[in-house]
Amino acid sequence: MTITKVFEIEEPLIPAILGHKDKYLKFIQKALDISVAVRGGEFNLSGSEEKVEKGIILLSNLREIVLKSNLSMSDLESAVNMVLEDTKSQISEVLTDIIKVAGRIKNVVPKTTRQKKYVQYIKEYDVVFGVGPAGTGKTYLAVAMAVNMFLNKKVSRIILTRPAVEAGERLGFLPGDIADKINPYLRPLYDALYNMMDFEKVGHLIEKNVIELAPLAFMRGRTLNDAFIILDEAQNTTVEQMKMFLTRLGFNSKAVITGDITQVDLPSDKKSGLIVVRDILKDVEGLKFVDFTKNDVIRHPLVQRIINAYELYEAKKNGN
Repeated sequence: MTITKVFEIEEPLIPAILGHKDKYLKFIQKALDISVAVRGGEFNLSGSEEKVEKGIILLSNLREIVLKSNLSMSDLESAVNMVLEDTKSQISEVLTDIIKVAGRIKNVVPKTTRQKKYVQYIKEYDVVFGVGPAGTGKTYLAVAMAVNMFLNKKVSRIILTRPAVEAGERLGFLPGDIADKINPYLRPLYDALYNMMDFEKVGHLIEKNVIELAPLAFMRGRTLNDAFIILDEAQNTTVEQMKMFLTRLGFNSKAVITGDITQVDLPSDKKSGLIVVRDILKDVEGLKFVDFTKNDVIRHPLVQRIINAYELYEAKKNGN
């Protein structure tokens, strides 16, 4: 049964919600399968009762967002996804939880309820695990929090590390010295840093060893005090390497461990430290796990569809 409900918004806010040439409005109508007519300050929503109610929740949150900041297409897509997920969180609170940085990008904002929870856990706990598929913001948000805490003098250095495990290639065949060989593995971390801090400043801080990017093997035997440490691609750590990393944590330090357990590149006889660590630490207080899903992917919409296709393929292969 089709119903119609009216939702009122102050007229000065309406252009920001409609978007240029009604781009945002068209997206809302298609995504929620409703029709929306705007007259003055009234949004007239028509469709099934469930979809209309979701439309009103969405518009209410979009109003709160445009009162506080600019509304982007990325924000709108995230808000629609959260409404469709039936999230109980206040969407506008998620999309206005700003992490201030100081590079080409001035502010980083969580785009889903799980991303907001992840950021909150990083603020509150000394060890946080972010586990999930590519594009869910695991590493990007961790780097943003590291930069934010460094700029606010809550830590004195940033350490970014990855296991140097080859995905079908061998380090020995790559040209150059050890620095040249490991640099490609650290490139995604460099990219995130250069987005969030001035390019020359990053270079200067790396030279002074205030920002350190190194393969995981270089962490052995160290105690890391007053630092924000990120272990990326942690699915490629062995059980022993994960223990080694976690026991490096010193005073006034935070560690964020990120990875995707569906993309393990270890030899078949090696267990992933990221998979095993959950059982080992399940009764340990003072740390948190956040499990991201395909609904947290903030990349090209095609990425979500690719993840769906791979999940279906794996399910069929395993007879599920």
